Order: sequence, then C-alpha cells, then structure tokens
Amino acid sequence: MNRRSLLKFLLAGLTLPASLAAQASQAVRHVSVSRSGGATKFLLDLSGPVIANSFNLESPPRLVLDLQQAVLDASLDSLVLDGTPVRAIRSGKTPTGDLRIVLDLLRSGVRGELRPTSASGHNLELLLADLPSSVAAVPGAAQGGLGPSKGKLNRDLLVVIDAGHGGKDPGAVGAKGEQEKIVALQIATLLAKRIDAQKGYKARLVRSGDIFIPLRKRAELAQRLNADLFVSVHADAAPRLTASGASVFALSQGGATSSMARWMAERENGADSVGGGLAVKLRKDDPMVAGVLLDMSMNATISTSLDLGHKVLSQLAAVSGLHQSKVEQAGFAVLKSAAIPSILVETGFISNVGDCRRLHDIRHQRKIADAIFAGVADYFRQQPPPGSLIAAQARAETA
Repeated sequence: MNRRSLLKFLLAGLTLPASLAAQASQAVRHVSVSRSGGATKFLLDLSGPVIANSFNLESPPRLVLDLQQAVLDASLDSLVLDGTPVRAIRSGKTPTGDLRIVLDLLRSGVRGELRPTSASGHNLELLLADLPSSVAAVPGAAQGGLGPSKGKLNRDLLVVIDAGHGGKDPGAVGAKGEQEKIVALQIATLLAKRIDAQKGYKARLVRSGDIFIPLRKRAELAQRLNADLFVSVHADAAPRLTASGASVFALSQGGATSSMARWMAERENGADSVGGGLAVKLRKDDPMVAGVLLDMSMNATISTSLDLGHKVLSQLAAVSGLHQSKVEQAGFAVLKSAAIPSILVETGFISNVGDCRRLHDIRHQRKIADAIFAGVADYFRQQPPPGSLIAAQARAETA
C-alpha cells in the first residue's frame, strides 16, 4: 500500500442517492477494537453513509482517518489498546469541518486498510497490519517508481522546482512587455542553485530553458522522481495595477479561499490551452489520472502543503512584502502531484510597476530565492523525512 495512499469510497446507503449521501452529516455511534491473527481491527458503527479517507504520517508515526462532515458520538477513552500497535487515539475537526481520528502508532511500518463490513454500509472497519520489514525500512517504498536516492541512508531531500509558463506561453506581461516566464525561470534557477549548495538537499528544475511543458507533465515529473517537495514559481498579473507583494498558494479540495485565489487559479490553469491540447481535467475513462488526482485531494498532503506555505510566506514577508498574509487555496492543476507537499509561489505582480522593477533586479531575485529556501529548510527541520540526512542531523542535535 502507498505510504500515503488514499482509500476513498462511498459507503452507500439504500435510501440515499450518492450525491446526497456525500453531503449528509453522519455520526460515529460506537468504536471498538480487537486483535486477530496479528492484525488490529477498529470497527466504527455509523449512523449513515460517509466518505472516508485514511493515510499515514511519519515523524512521529501516525495513522489518520478522516470522515467527511461526520461527528463523533462515541467515546475513544475507553478503548483498550494493550497489545496493539497504537499508543493513543484522539479526535478533532479539520479546517473543512470533517471528523479526524488520529491513531498515534508505536512504530513506523504500520499501515491501515479501510473497508465496509455490512450490506447497509453503516459499519466501517479499519484494519491495521505491519508492512514487511524490507518494505517498511524504506520510506515511500510502496509508492512505486522509487527514485534511486530514496533507498539510500542519509539521502538528500529532493525539491522539484517548476518555473511557471515557458515557450509559447509567456505568462503575464508587464507594462513594457516584460514576460513572466523569464522572471520565473531566473528565480527558479537561483533557487535551485541555493538548494544544491546546501548539504542534504538536491534540486531538479522542471524546465531549464524557454520551453513549453503542459501543467500535468510538470506535476507528473515530481511524482515520477519521488520528490520530497514541489515548488512552482510565478510572477503573475492582477486585475488592479496597484496590487503588489508576494503570495503563496496551496491546492484546495473544494472552492477557492478568495476571489483572487480563484482568479489566479483560472489564469494559471489556462496555460495548457496555449499549448493546444493536453487537458488537465480529470477524465473519467483514465483511471491512472483519476488515481493521481484522487491521492492529491487527501487532507494530509494539503495540510502539510499549508504548513510549508506558511513558513515560506513568513520568510518572504521581510523581502518583498505580502499581498496576502495567509496561504490561499484554489484548484491549481500544477499542484496536483500525488502525496507530495506542493506550493505555488507568486513572487510579486509583474503588472505592478514597483514589483516589476524589483523582480528584474538580480539582487532581489536572489533574496526571494533565499527566502523560499529558508521556509523550505524550516519546514524540513520540524518534520524531516525518515532516512534523510536532515533527519539524521535532527537526531544528533537532540541526542
């Protein structure tokens, strides 16, 4: 199973259509735990059908169960966890109002499988089992297409950097014909050099020249390389010429968090129409693409992306000022990379005279690149991926 695989399904009730079932607020009425054949089973009795997601997090190891728009009407305190791989269990609400149940695990390598256990779909079982030690020892080994560096001890963290637009797509254009694609590549290149100069990190540019690459291909590269992080660099225009400052965006499962975020996403997602052809919309007849987009929609990846985004945003504040003081969210196609924390950084508005002048200053570009890396490094210091050199350094500092 994928380290962060998403098992998403509708537990269909006989009396509710699927569209209504997904919207209904249901309750978890009872939770029980049992051990059988070396596996641990958590059984949830539900008042009705829900959409359920489960995924793993590391450092420390946790298994997370999200139930969309559900409420907890049962006690978790009375559960007997002796003999199970679970140290503690707790619950809370996600920013989107979903019920989140977190199982704090005693060790890494424990994975969960969700499945309905009754014809009515009102009983949900979460089965916990250990991965084989040969697989569990390598973080992300079950993701498929494991990059060669992921199996190494004290490996470098791989950051894939996407310079927005390119080739026949110039992106936004300034008052004097300045092109976003050029500024984005200059800053992305400086960011890559900054990352490569830091021990324990390695950068990979999606494009190193003035070429057009479809949005989905940019996201797929990060997935194929099994990257630890994906950063897309832009310098867009705004409807108001007075708009200035940097912004950071993450993917949204639902609607945009603001009209500006929605407008930005529509502009960026329109880039593929320039290239003439590769659709970024989910095609129902393409299960591979469906799986990628489905995985990226999970709460865990978006949550970590928001955490990363806040750290980058705080660093940019001292360099270029901020257009928005919080990380915005919208349906950016380029951020739909499965199980990889991903952000889109608007380094400033090329449509603003002051921003445009600074964006073409090599000293300012370098400051932006340094600020983005500082946010990335802060993020990884707090939650270093297992097996990485950064994780080893963190352990040494606390020893």
